[in-house]
Order: sequence, then structure tokens, then C-alpha cells
Amino acid sequence: MNIKYSVVIAIFCCASIVKAQTVLTQAEAVKLALENNYGIKIAANAVEVADNNTSILNSGYLPTLTGSAGATYNLDNTEAEFSNGTSTVLNGAESDRYNASLSLNYTLFDGLGRRYNYKSLKEQYQLSELQARETIENTVIQLFSVYYSVEQLSENLEALRETLEVSKDRLVRAQYQFDYGQNTKLGVLNAEVDINNDSINIISSYQSLKNAKRDLNVVLGNALSSDFSVSTTVDFTLQFKKDSLFDKAKTRNVALLQSEKNIAISQLSIKSSKSGYLPTVGLNGTYGWNKNNNNAASFVAVSTNTGLSGGLSLSWNLFDGGSTITSVKNAKVNLETQKLEKENILIGITRDFENAWEDFENKLNIFNIQEQNIITSQSNFERTQEKFKIGQVNSIEFRQAQLNLLNAELSRNQAKYQAKLAELSLLQLSGELLNVKF
Repeated sequence: MNIKYSVVIAIFCCASIVKAQTVLTQAEAVKLALENNYGIKIAANAVEVADNNTSILNSGYLPTLTGSAGATYNLDNTEAEFSNGTSTVLNGAESDRYNASLSLNYTLFDGLGRRYNYKSLKEQYQLSELQARETIENTVIQLFSVYYSVEQLSENLEALRETLEVSKDRLVRAQYQFDYGQNTKLGVLNAEVDINNDSINIISSYQSLKNAKRDLNVVLGNALSSDFSVSTTVDFTLQFKKDSLFDKAKTRNVALLQSEKNIAISQLSIKSSKSGYLPTVGLNGTYGWNKNNNNAASFVAVSTNTGLSGGLSLSWNLFDGGSTITSVKNAKVNLETQKLEKENILIGITRDFENAWEDFENKLNIFNIQEQNIITSQSNFERTQEKFKIGQVNSIEFRQAQLNLLNAELSRNQAKYQAKLAELSLLQLSGELLNVKF
């Protein structure tokens, strides 16, 4: 790559980054994700459906009211013989009938089946809320995974820019030394090669940063229409001790809470199935109107009836072929399965918590070590730079010190965000992720 062209591209990338941009803070990112993320919106719709299902209108406790009406027209050929011995023949005799009614049905007792079904619907609503919470937690983790990627790439780009500035200064110095016979052309060529490499690294990092910003905007539901930057400040806010955090994990973990809701639903399913052993008592009433326009062969030409009727019904399925017995047995098996699932989740939480805690501690320690490494690398570079200016070290040694400092900065950036993500994973596992301030 031509040295001038590479430098121009690198400078353009740097200028594009440092120009005035909207700074997206962590709190603002979370707010936008909660408002615009499509996965969260879908989960919210599922909660709304579950809430609708818990309405009294879906409980089975309300009566049903049915209206019906009908009309019948007859065109008959009739031969009629009356009791007094007379007879008549009618061809094309017309008659019609009309009816309308309102029927009310209400189940007074159904073996307590609807009671347990209604309670089950409420438990399912709470389960849907937990599922929505799980979606939100996963989205927040996904959000910060991409957000911190943008942060890391932004800091990396700044470090690469500083490295390029040092390389450009070195090229100017090498060119002066060559012009005045204090150095060979090799020093200039080495400096140009290093500038090209630094420029290529900037271009690649800039493209990665743009891609990461697009990924972040997708998580935010494309809420950002203009370019933006992110805050590169990271605070480790974990305030809990290991034992207290583990206790929270055993009581607030969203997967465990969902398992407990499934157990409650299974218990209600057993009771609902047992309602098939009991009778059903119903109340019904009807108000009806009937009108008949008879043909001439009838004793009554027109008749109109209106009336109210009511009744009480009892039905008891003494034996249904064994389907109720089978339903109860299966419901009990499902309950046992849910209890086993809970125990399995508890075992997994214990393992995952220990892994997450140690992972967080290790990555935090690595970050602290990398912070110290930055100080050492910076000091080493500054001393090497001074010696390079007075000719006590060659360009290869200077470049190595420069790369050591750059690698230390890149490693520090990576360690910082890996430690923060490990902290967030630990908070998610303990059910505290949505209770902290970002």
C-alpha cells in the first residue's frame, strides 16, 4: 500500500471517529433496548395474552346466553277426513311457523374443575412474566456484550491512532537522519513499513467498529438513526459477598422460579383432573315465542305461544372408560417430572455459580494485572524512545517497545470488558441483573 494513501485513509478513519457524535450511555442503551427490542416486544405480547386468559370472561364462572330464531314455510297437498265424517282435499295448502327463544345455561358445580383451571391460568400468567423476565435478562446480556465490544474497539482504535502518530514522527525523524547522512535508507523504509501496518490495523479496526455499532443498533431495535459513540467508563458494582449472592441464586434465579411455577401448575392439573370423578350440576332457563299459521285442514288457523321454562340438571359420569383415571395418573407423573427438573436446575445453578464466581475473580485479577502491565510498558516505551532519539537503540528495538505498549493496551481493554461481562453473568445467575443501575 502506498505510504501516503495509507496515511490518508487512516487519518480519515480517525477523523470520522473523533467528530462530534451522540454519546450513548449504558443507562440509555438499556432504556432503548427495553422500549424497542423486538424480542422484548414479542415477550410482552405473550404476557398480555396470558393476562387476557386470566380474565373472568375466560374462567367458566359466567353463564351462557343463547338466542335462536327460525321460520318454516310449507306448501302441501292435503287430504283430510274429520271426526264428523266430512272430508276435504286441499291442493297447494300454505302454512308457516315462526319461533324465537333465549336460553340461559349456568353450571352451578362441575367438580371444582373450573376453579382449579382458573388458578392454573393465573399461575401460567405469572410463568409468562418470568419468561418475559428471562427474555429481558438475555437481551440485556446480549446488549452489553455488543456495547462493550463497541467500547473495546473504540479504545483499541484510539490506541492504534496513537501508535500511528508515533510511527509518523519516527518516519520524519528517520528521513531527517537520512538526509543529513546520520542513517541509512533502511531506517526510512522500516518506518514506512510500520506506518503501512499501523494504517492497515486502523482501517480494519474502524470497519470492525462500524460493524459492532450496527449490531448494537439491531439489539436496540434500530432506535438510533445517526452515528454515535459509547461511554468507555466501566465500573465494577458487585456489592454482594459470595454466600449472600449464592443464596439469592437459589431463590431468585429465573429458571428456578419458572420450575416452581411449573410445579404449581402440575399440582393444579392433578386437582382439575380429579374433578372428573364428581357430578356436574347445571341450571337452565328458556323464554320462547312460537307462532303457527296453519292451513285450512287444521282445527286452529293461527296459534301463538309464549312461555318461560327452567330446570335443574345433574349429570354424573360414573365411568368414562378410564380416561379420568389415566389423566390423573399422567398429571401425577408430570408433577414428579417437574420436581426432578427443579432438583436438576438447583444442581446446575450450584455448578454455574461456582464457575461464574471464579471466572469473575480471575478476570478481575487479570484486568488488575494488565493495568500494572500498562504502567510498566509505558515506562519501558518512554525510556526506549529517549534512547532511540539519541541513537542508543535501533529502530527494531524501538518498534518492539512500541508494539509491547500497544499489545498491553489492547490486552488491558479486552480484560476490562471480559471482567465486566463476567460480573453481569454472575448477576444474571443470581437474579440480580435487573436490580442494578447501569
